[in-house]
Amino acid sequence: MIHIEQFIFNAFQTRCCLVWDDKGVCTVIDPGYIDAEKDRIVAFIESKNLKPASILLTHAHFDHIYGLADFVRKYNVPIYMDMKETFSIEKTNPYVCDNYGLSLPEIPDLATSFIDTHEGDVIEVGDLRFEVLETPGHSVGGLCFLERKEKLLLSGDTIFAGAIGRTDHPGGDYDLLMKNIWEKLMCLDGDITVIPGHGPATDIATERMTNPFLMPFNELYEE
Repeated sequence: MIHIEQFIFNAFQTRCCLVWDDKGVCTVIDPGYIDAEKDRIVAFIESKNLKPASILLTHAHFDHIYGLADFVRKYNVPIYMDMKETFSIEKTNPYVCDNYGLSLPEIPDLATSFIDTHEGDVIEVGDLRFEVLETPGHSVGGLCFLERKEKLLLSGDTIFAGAIGRTDHPGGDYDLLMKNIWEKLMCLDGDITVIPGHGPATDIATERMTNPFLMPFNELYEE
């Protein structure tokens, strides 16, 4: 059985999830907490006697990784990320953070802390099995993580309830994002719960039927 605790961190209201199995083996998805917030997630892990095994990154935009180095130092766990996301670390984050006067996140050693992760990989977290879906477009190496048996999709900033990820920052590609949403996500079972990187949860069927960014407004009616 899957267990989930959701946290909302930093000024961008970024969602971080702790997910664990019945034995308490857990992974953290997108640890975007700032220093003032880290006690919340640590206290929860300790209160539940959880055993952190990994970090899963949907992408490496600054607001999703503020707590990354801190979590690695504390728990000594590997980070699963598409290494194309070094573009976000080296190009996108400096551009955005400089424009908005934000601090850059500390990055663990790229050579030793990260595991390059791609389509078709399966990441085991105790009894849970997360299938990796490559969904670039919001960023160059965006990933979604699917626990098919538990009907759960962790979508990062690829798709939201009633919206899609922005593509105007360096590394964004609108056409590629739309292609991946249709070909990788909208074909999934409709009853799969979608937990995005921001905003409320949703499900595949709801997004397929009502997401305005996925509606064919520009197509001609058939005569």
